[in-house]
Amino acid sequence: MTPAAFLKLALALPDVSEGQHQGGADLRVAGKTFASPAVRAGGAAYLKLTPEQQNMLCAAEPEAFAPVPGGWGLKGATWFYPEHADARTAKSALWMAWRNAAPKKLIKAHSEAGDAT
Repeated sequence: MTPAAFLKLALALPDVSEGQHQGGADLRVAGKTFASPAVRAGGAAYLKLTPEQQNMLCAAEPEAFAPVPGGWGLKGATWFYPEHADARTAKSALWMAWRNAAPKKLIKAHSEAGDAT
C-alpha cells in the first residue's frame, strides 16, 4: 500500500479532516487526532491505539506496526508502515484508531461500516 492510498482510506472515514499539530500533518475525527498521513521518516504514519490494540497488531504484523518510542508508545501510540501492509490491514487499523477518538454518537452511527472491514 502506498502512502497516498493510506491517506485516501483515512479520508474516506466518517467526519475525517486533515489538520496540523506541532508542525506536522494529522488526521482528525470531530476535531480529535486519531492518525497521521504516512509522511514521517521511513514512510511511517501515526495511529492512536490502545496498548492492547497496539500489542495485538505489533505481534501479528511486526513489519507493519511498531510502538512509538518512549512514553507515548507505552500509552498506545503506534507507527504504521503502509508499504508493509495491504489495504484490508490498513483499513482495519484506521477504524480502530478512528473509534478511539470519535465521539460515541458518531461511533454508534457508523458501527456497522467499521465492522465490515
